[in-house]
Amino acid sequence: MSARSLPSPRRRPPLPAPFERLDPSRLPPVTGRPRLFTIPAGQSFVDTLADTLLDRAGADPLDLAATLILVPTRRAARSLREAFLRRSRGRAVLLPRLRPLGDADEEELTLAGREDTLDLPPAIEPLARKFLLARLVMGWWRARGEAADLGAAVAHAGELARLIDEMETEGADWAALDGVVPDALAGHWQATLDFLKIAARDYWPEIRDAHGAMDPASRRNQLLLLQAEQWRAAPPAHPVIVAGSTGSIPATAHLMSVVARLPRGAVILPGFDAAMSDDDWQKLDPGHPQWTMREVLERLRADRAEVGLWPGGGPVPAPGPRQALLAEALAPAVTTERWSATSRDLDLDAALAGVTRIDAADSPAEARAIALLMRGQLEQPGQTAMLVTPDRKLARRVAAELSRWSVEVDDSAGTALAASVPGAFLRLVLAMVAGGFAPLDLLACLKHPLAALGLPRGDMLRALRRLERRVLRGIRPAPGLASLRAIAREEEVPAGVLDLIDRLEDACAALARALAGGTGDLAGMVTAHITAAEQVAATDAAPGAEALWRGDAGEAAAGLVQDMLAAAATLGPVPARDYAGLFETLAGAVTVRPSHGLHPRLRILGPQEARLEAADLVILGGLNEGGWPAEPPADPWASRAMRRDLGLPPLEKRLGQAAHDFATLAAAPRVVLTRATKVDLSPTVPSRWLRRLEALVPRGLWQAGPAPGWALSLDPPEGAPWPEPAPRPPVEARPVTFSVSDIELLVRDPYALYAKRVLRLRPLDPIDAPPGAADRGNIIHDVLDSFLGGALRGPLPPDAVERLEAIGEAAFARYSDRPAVRSFWWPRFRAVARWFVAVEDQRRLMGIVTLAVETEGALSIVAGGREHRITARADRIDGRPDGYAVVIDYKTGTPPTKSQMQAGYRPQLPLEGAMIARGGFPAVAARPVGGIEVWQLKGGRPPGRIAAIADGDTDSLVEQALEGVARLLARYADRAQPYLATPNPKQAAYGDYDHLARVGEWGQGEGGA
Repeated sequence: MSARSLPSPRRRPPLPAPFERLDPSRLPPVTGRPRLFTIPAGQSFVDTLADTLLDRAGADPLDLAATLILVPTRRAARSLREAFLRRSRGRAVLLPRLRPLGDADEEELTLAGREDTLDLPPAIEPLARKFLLARLVMGWWRARGEAADLGAAVAHAGELARLIDEMETEGADWAALDGVVPDALAGHWQATLDFLKIAARDYWPEIRDAHGAMDPASRRNQLLLLQAEQWRAAPPAHPVIVAGSTGSIPATAHLMSVVARLPRGAVILPGFDAAMSDDDWQKLDPGHPQWTMREVLERLRADRAEVGLWPGGGPVPAPGPRQALLAEALAPAVTTERWSATSRDLDLDAALAGVTRIDAADSPAEARAIALLMRGQLEQPGQTAMLVTPDRKLARRVAAELSRWSVEVDDSAGTALAASVPGAFLRLVLAMVAGGFAPLDLLACLKHPLAALGLPRGDMLRALRRLERRVLRGIRPAPGLASLRAIAREEEVPAGVLDLIDRLEDACAALARALAGGTGDLAGMVTAHITAAEQVAATDAAPGAEALWRGDAGEAAAGLVQDMLAAAATLGPVPARDYAGLFETLAGAVTVRPSHGLHPRLRILGPQEARLEAADLVILGGLNEGGWPAEPPADPWASRAMRRDLGLPPLEKRLGQAAHDFATLAAAPRVVLTRATKVDLSPTVPSRWLRRLEALVPRGLWQAGPAPGWALSLDPPEGAPWPEPAPRPPVEARPVTFSVSDIELLVRDPYALYAKRVLRLRPLDPIDAPPGAADRGNIIHDVLDSFLGGALRGPLPPDAVERLEAIGEAAFARYSDRPAVRSFWWPRFRAVARWFVAVEDQRRLMGIVTLAVETEGALSIVAGGREHRITARADRIDGRPDGYAVVIDYKTGTPPTKSQMQAGYRPQLPLEGAMIARGGFPAVAARPVGGIEVWQLKGGRPPGRIAAIADGDTDSLVEQALEGVARLLARYADRAQPYLATPNPKQAAYGDYDHLARVGEWGQGEGGA
């Protein structure tokens, strides 16, 4: 798919003549004795159904082929198809027609004489509906003076569409909004109620009808009701079976009611408990597993005594020990007082046969244990395993653990398009251009496996590495590729780097223009987006479209792009700044499911998908409260009270469905129950179902999972912690030339000096680094040096402050794109400038002169039989009228103390004093040193402060420094002396080479073990 081949937006025809909607509550009741069956929990639903139908067909395969089986989902249809193939044992067989309940056959209805199906408008496209509802949400937000972000509006529109579908599904009437008492609601719910009355009830039907469409749930309901009425009026000659549905949708329940009374019809309920007493049946609450069964029987107008065992319809056998234990453990809350008596009647040993429980230390350990269990099944020929969990993080962890054996597992939930290879690439291209080609965004995009910019991948990466090291590291450049090109030319980078920038600019020019405007057409933005992505993904051998749109994820991405183009007209003008958020929201809502390459014997399923599934090993994972059962999700459009008044089912109904899933799956012959005692470092509470089982089963009867170290054996520890490094290079490899900062580094962190001077490793500047204290210090140093360089002696001019600020303006100009620098640093610099000029005037009146600024000096020290050279670059050296020199150092951070200098930890300034006394600075004649001063230039209150480190005892401080440095150098002239990382723990601080020294593995400080 390329940008030029994408379809233009489609427009809906006007709504046809009004059609008569069918309402299940107003249809005549279905009469007659229903044919209701159940397949008990613990048996494979699909295998049992396939076996009986194959046996019933016998030698007449056409009888089976004529059968129509309606199942809840497409996955259930696929599982039942696989069961037929598996149970046919290789012989040729004509399969029955398998159809999800919601997919009515419109052609069949039309051929059967239901001409009213022709009057049904099509279902509105999901994305078009989201866009139309998003416009209503945006208008509402603007009217309330709230920030109107398009991506968030589309996300809210998706929730609103879900509420509309739920209203249609349940047959609720929007007129019930008038009966909701606003004063009984919180303020924001009152505003939401007003919006629903105006938008969802009044405006949306008109908008939808103007597009000639119906809501999907409404259309599905009408087709189901039409199908039911067609079969009631003219029963089909072929068998019709509804298998595995719980009838939670009224229209579905009506169809099931009709099918159950067809001459050749049948309804098979999953996991029906026929052994429950009538008293318990009447005491059921929405959280009980059988609540859904009671509801469906009420909707089918049937009695529980009419449910028989599939296929003959005889009495349902008494539950086995496992089913009895689960039924008692999950009994209605009001009956739990009998547990002390009934627990004695349960055969716990038989009930727990085949049940294993694993309480892992944390989620990774739980995932490793599950992965090992599933991998172990593959060692047994033909054995299958499935993990059932609503915890998506656990599912992803297990899939990742299985990948270490190159096992790709079928995960029913799939992955979000935004996290797939093409989806992530499309997001990265957009983020890079929208962010003005900021270094991190640019590198993230071009290091993606799809990026090539029309070059061989290797050539592009080589040029990108040079661009990263020479241009992108350090403080972020100004937005846009022009600034990168200017820096690249200043750095005299190879021509390939400039060619890379040119190619990137050509590829993204149209998208950059589209995102730079105020508002624009969504179709134009999408076209520019995919054009840029295709050009960035192009190689020297193939166009970018070939790599970008291939595979399951590529097809899903292409489908999203086509849907966006088709629905663009419904959204209207889009603010350019909102396009990135809009695409992010839409890509996150698209699911990618692999179509091939998955292991045929392993699956990861959600509880709903697993209802009719079976496996030799069933693993129920993530059994923690709040995870399974999950907390009912928050509805942004309807509170619990509003849902009750609207006639919607309570959110607790989902708890009953989850309990039914758990009870059915836990009855499997071989089942493993797993949970993590900690999730994301937080303690967890076992699921309510586990706690109920624990109340009936003594702890010692549980068959525990493997020992905790079992799963950890996948990644055994390397042994003892890594020791502190102590390199001892040969003496001749050790440096003999040091800067005064190197001497300080040798005192504080010898290993860092070893890495820097012996291994010759240099830390790279961080990418996209914000200007920090070091940058501020460098600016102030440079400005003061430039100012004093032209006026070392004599009185300062009257406009000295203005001249100093002018020099500062030029220095701060390179940070013009950083508002924080201008807002916070510039006022402080101006305060420093005024303070500095005042101090300088006073010093000059006292006869103090500046001898040199930023001047180079050196001295030699013989230690350990080797001559060492110490170099320095002094910030400033002043001369007093008495002939003594003063060493001055500018600091914008914390200054050194006299005690640190005396102890030898901060020898920089005393060593500079020694160089002055010995004539080591060519720009300054040898003279005694009378003081060491540190000028703190912070720009606060006060703006600056002069700390006199040493006055009368400067000579002794200098001599102490020389003696200490001589001893230090002599020690490191010995081959036996190692370069330790923290010889003085009290003086330790974060260093650039700490990661190389692996301080976190052996250190005892903050980053230690």
